This record gives sequence, C-alpha cells and structure tokens, in this order.
Amino acid sequence: MDKTILRKLSYGLYIVSSKLDNELVGCVVNTVTQITSENPLLMVSLNKNNYTNEIVRKAKKIAIMVLNQDINKEVIGKFGFYSSKDINKFDGVNYELINDLPILKEGTCGYITGEVENIIDAETHDIFLIRVKDMQTTDSSEPLTYKYYQENMKGVSSKNAPTYVEEKVEGSMEKKYRCLLCGYIYDDAKEEVKFEDLPDDWHCPLCGASKDQFELID
Repeated sequence: MDKTILRKLSYGLYIVSSKLDNELVGCVVNTVTQITSENPLLMVSLNKNNYTNEIVRKAKKIAIMVLNQDINKEVIGKFGFYSSKDINKFDGVNYELINDLPILKEGTCGYITGEVENIIDAETHDIFLIRVKDMQTTDSSEPLTYKYYQENMKGVSSKNAPTYVEEKVEGSMEKKYRCLLCGYIYDDAKEEVKFEDLPDDWHCPLCGASKDQFELID
C-alpha cells in the first residue's frame, strides 16, 4: 500500500493541552473534527503513548489551540517531539490559564476548551469526544494546515502522529544526516555548510535536538 495518499486528506495543526493539579501538559495533534453544531461536540485523536493522553483522561478537560501560519517552528518542535513527562513545555512560552487550562497567547487563531464526554479505543490512538464549554477567536491570521507545515515550513510528523510515514532518502554522493528525535534530514548537498562543519552548539531547526542526536544515513 502507498500510505502517502493519506497526506492528501485535509488536516490542520493544533496544540492540545490539559492541567491536573499544578501539572501542565500539551502536544501537537492534526486530528480535530467538529461533529455537531448545536451544543458543539468535537473529536480529538491522541496517541496512547502521549503523556498528554494520560492527563486528559484523568483531568477530563482539554484545550484546543488552532495554530496560525506565524507560529514559531520551535514551539511546534517543543510540543511535537518532546514529552510533557520529561519537560514543562510551557516554560518560556507565552501563555495564560483560561478556564484553568493553559492557552498559548501567540501563534494561534484562537482556542476551544471543553470536557471529555466519552473515549473511544482506536487501537494505537484514543478518540476523545469533547463537549465545548468555551471558544474564542483571538487572531484573524490564516490557520496552519498540515500541507503548509510540510511544504512551507519543511516540517515532519512525529512518530506518534497518525499521518507519520517514514521518509525515503534517495541516494546521493553527499552525506545525509537524520535527527533521531524528529526525523529531520540534513542534506549536505542542499545546505551551504557541511554537517560535520556545523558548530557543536548547533541544534535541529525543527525540534531543537543537539548535533550529537543526528545519525549518518547510509
């Protein structure tokens, strides 16, 4: 099967968050769907391996932020390729608590907050049915689509994303290096500086991983 056809489906990019006691969590998702219009009900898909999934289950509340095209790619990297179990993703990020949920104040078109009404087991993912309690548009800029993220921001999917497809690397005389964290490819043939000549404090432009977290692709 050619899984790349799945990329032709329309997706947005969102950051979902939750809060349990004083712990803040969040991650990037690309599957948020409106189900009903009256007394709105939404569907959010979360990988079972995501720590955010665990906290949303326990807290039974969630915030959904619609990202815009001006979002800092480093924010996507932080929320998309690290675990809230290991770091506080909101540290150093401009946010505020609304309805006791952390909401980003920059790089979004607005937010939706709601409560978990039901959880459906979908093998590798859980589908959360969310009853909307509050929603606001905060910016008129264009929402960030998955297509724009891939083609204009040169972004890749987390391995926990339902749209993840391992990239095939074509043969070349020049060396290529893959980020072990997010899968970003550094191609010596396309860059002005060879990977080996990059300074030791260089970091992955997508997720912020250090240079020593790249592997040479054979």
